[in-house]
Amino acid sequence: MVKCDIRILADAGELSRTAAEEFVRQAEDAVRTRALFTVALSGGSTPKAMYRLLANDDEPSLRGRVPWGRIHFFWGDERHVPPDHPDSNYRTVHEAMLSRVPIPAENVHRIKAEDPDARSAAADYDQELRKFFFPRRMTVEALPRFDLVLLGLGPDGHTASLFPGTDAIHEQTRFVAAPWVEKFHAYRITLAPPVLNNAACILVLVSGEQKAEALRTVLEGAYQPDRFPAQLIRPTLGSLLWLVDRAAARLLRLPG
Repeated sequence: MVKCDIRILADAGELSRTAAEEFVRQAEDAVRTRALFTVALSGGSTPKAMYRLLANDDEPSLRGRVPWGRIHFFWGDERHVPPDHPDSNYRTVHEAMLSRVPIPAENVHRIKAEDPDARSAAADYDQELRKFFFPRRMTVEALPRFDLVLLGLGPDGHTASLFPGTDAIHEQTRFVAAPWVEKFHAYRITLAPPVLNNAACILVLVSGEQKAEALRTVLEGAYQPDRFPAQLIRPTLGSLLWLVDRAAARLLRLPG
């Protein structure tokens, strides 16, 4: 079983609130220590609920504690669509959170997925990461280190846009990959596994009965990352926290 912290919450609502509280805690700690907080965001319905909580005027214990002006927002992956497209991960985050809180425009680092060439968009984002994390270095051998990476889990075992059978699973050189995903007949743009695993903390949100089999396989099954890419998520020096609701956790072999 993957060494990690697993917290099981009653339902999707409790999961979203716990995730929001964890986001706030980590943002406060990072800003207190380094005056800056870097996060790679995820799309999907589960993190969307968390984003709404963070931006909600009726949640001062959350929204009021977030150091918005000190956060730099990145994306862990993106669909190959324009930013106003309904499938855009950027649009999801913008509508749920970014448009409702005081964030400097220069703190939002979206993937330019409107580029007709997905590989060009990936290369552009690769350079964006290099300029931000290593502004004074012409050549970079190190990896970007996000304070927090938010991820989800698909029923097929994918996370970010690391899908079964795609070349992105094996990417070790570039920070960003643009895999062709046959099941969607489309390109995706995603942070590569080494970048994800270099984060100080990885937070994986999993909700719903339809994720139960994938969650069991990823956490307790044989290590087969080509089939279940979420098994690649093994932080090198950081922490890994899975927040899952009871429906998603129903097949796990829990101690006691």
